[in-house]
Amino acid sequence: MTRQLSQTLLFVFVCMGGAAVLMLQPAALGQLPEGTTPSVLFWLATLVLGALAVQSVRMMATREGGRLVGMATAALFGLWIVYFWQLLVVAFDVPKVLLPPPALIVQSIGTHSTVLWGDFVQTVLKAVLIGWALGSGLGFAVAVAIDRQPFLQRGLLPLASLTSTIPLVAVAPIAVMWFGFEWQSKAAVVMLMTFFPMLVSTLAGLKASGKLERELMYSYAASYTRTLLALRLPSALPFIFGALKVNATLALIGAIVAEFFGSPTAGLGFRISTEASRMNMPLVWSAIVVAAITGSVAYAVLVQFERRAAFWHPSVRGN
Repeated sequence: MTRQLSQTLLFVFVCMGGAAVLMLQPAALGQLPEGTTPSVLFWLATLVLGALAVQSVRMMATREGGRLVGMATAALFGLWIVYFWQLLVVAFDVPKVLLPPPALIVQSIGTHSTVLWGDFVQTVLKAVLIGWALGSGLGFAVAVAIDRQPFLQRGLLPLASLTSTIPLVAVAPIAVMWFGFEWQSKAAVVMLMTFFPMLVSTLAGLKASGKLERELMYSYAASYTRTLLALRLPSALPFIFGALKVNATLALIGAIVAEFFGSPTAGLGFRISTEASRMNMPLVWSAIVVAAITGSVAYAVLVQFERRAAFWHPSVRGN
């Protein structure tokens, strides 16, 4: 550990200590007498702590230490966001209907963990995962078919682009009528949303290999399949993984929105819609947090797979 990094960590720990002291104040705990407001000293301390928080993140971001320091910087930034969210929401006495504090959301997650797990299984493990796999796989297969038979491009690409222009709010109720209220209708919506991004990205990736490399394969009398497997698909991996990462987010959004138009008594979208109508905002935010964490974890997992599958590619080596 370098001296600069040690000094930065010491500065961060000092800031965290000050944050802990400020959080113990009555204004931060919501324990002020009714009709009173936080003192000027409290707001001054909050402003100073905010400046120190910004400085701590800036110092961490400029330190060398590889991927571990980068992850620590992102975690520190997120921690400060949650801290000031909690502090300011309580200090300003924001109604819980508008924005509940993070502590209340965490408490709601613990209280309704069984319900949220059932929603996670219904939305993510069934609708999102299956629809994402089918849509991405079909987009990849159609892209290879178009690349192999260019005349298909005139017929299939316009139809594929048409699928990407259909509004989600129009597709979701139709899918519910066709496939029922269970996860199959949501998987169909997800499949439709993820098909076109994978198709376009794969086509672009298959054309990314160098002209000299393709001519070399041609001079060796390599077949289309051999050229595809040995040269063109490896060159297309960054494009394919880029589409997979985009589709992971689209799939989650699509499944949640589709559940607004008809769902059994489980699902993240169903939970958000139902509990919002009951003004149970902590549980609504709990479902949102579960969805956000799921999307972030899925993205991080795909990034790690990309690093291992395309470690040789300049776009991956540079990160």
